[in-house]
Amino acid sequence: MKDLVSRCPIEEVMQVLSGRWPTLLIYYLKDGTKRFSDLRRDNPTVSHRILTLELRKLETAGIVGRTVFDGYPLRVEYDLTPAGHTLMPLVDALGDWWEEHDAARPAAQTKTAAEAAAVS
Repeated sequence: MKDLVSRCPIEEVMQVLSGRWPTLLIYYLKDGTKRFSDLRRDNPTVSHRILTLELRKLETAGIVGRTVFDGYPLRVEYDLTPAGHTLMPLVDALGDWWEEHDAARPAAQTKTAAEAAAVS
């Protein structure tokens, strides 16, 4: 990971949660424990390598727990830690905000296009 510039808590959080996958992984793990293959199914466009890297990053941050079971084939399960569960209100709030503002977006874009046409 890149070095932190300011040691600001927001910068530290964004370093862990930024990008396309970390918040989605947290969202998919909110329903309970999942295996690696389950997470791949939930996120079919994520590569094996990136999913592994993102899960390791979240594990290092203490957000996701990883449990390895003995036996063949090797079985690994991922779940949210107690710290990870405390992020759920924030993730849910982001989704709620998007749904609330996404409904208004086409009307705002139409208005902007109409205004642009009137100016021309």
